[in-house]
Amino acid sequence: MPYVARNAEGQIVAVSLVEAGGATEHVEADSRELHDFLSQMRRGELTDTLEWLVESDLKMVRVLEDLIDVLIQRNVINFTDLPLAAKNKLLQRRSLRESLDALKLIGDEGQELI
Repeated sequence: MPYVARNAEGQIVAVSLVEAGGATEHVEADSRELHDFLSQMRRGELTDTLEWLVESDLKMVRVLEDLIDVLIQRNVINFTDLPLAAKNKLLQRRSLRESLDALKLIGDEGQELI
């Protein structure tokens, strides 16, 4: 049996399976108000998770670029061994980075400013 805490406007702000803290009001498990609150929480968590994944993916792209550069420099792989699409993407990104560097949009210690 779920217990809820409410704000000054009477809206559910927390849910607990046991009566604890501010969650002292018992509500039915099939309550529409409880269902709406839980749905809103799931949507918010999903949005936060997706935003984190996108940010993480962008950082991971840079890690992969650096890794590929190291493997090429150490002759573990040859640039020419890469698929055409991969070569084109890497060359395009290198060109863009060089353009940004020329504009001084990359910090002194390699920190990206944008």
